[in-house]
Amino acid sequence: MTETTTLWRPVGPEELVLMETVGMKAFPPRLPEQPIFYPVTTEAYAIKIARDWNVPASGVGYVTRFEVKNEFLKKYDIQDAGGRDHQEYWIPAEELAAFNDAIVGDIEVTHRFE
Repeated sequence: MTETTTLWRPVGPEELVLMETVGMKAFPPRLPEQPIFYPVTTEAYAIKIARDWNVPASGVGYVTRFEVKNEFLKKYDIQDAGGRDHQEYWIPAEELAAFNDAIVGDIEVTHRFE
């Protein structure tokens, strides 16, 4: 059995539509101004971002949850983005396809904020 880590990602409506087009199996490529992909380590942090950032920016914010193979994640350090409650992985945009390949199962939406 593959060992995995549960991660979360807050997304806006445009990103969610792109995820739905691939059956909730992968995150879309980063835009040129987005050199890093930031999955977060706690649901509470993802909720905060979705509610406090995505809603004002686009009217709605979603929290997604997914499992990633530990074997893939071990080459990345967890980054502190403002305290122990705000931790995330920094995945370079050019490595997002490999990250997507390391997702086990579907990406699911766990919260919606308006």
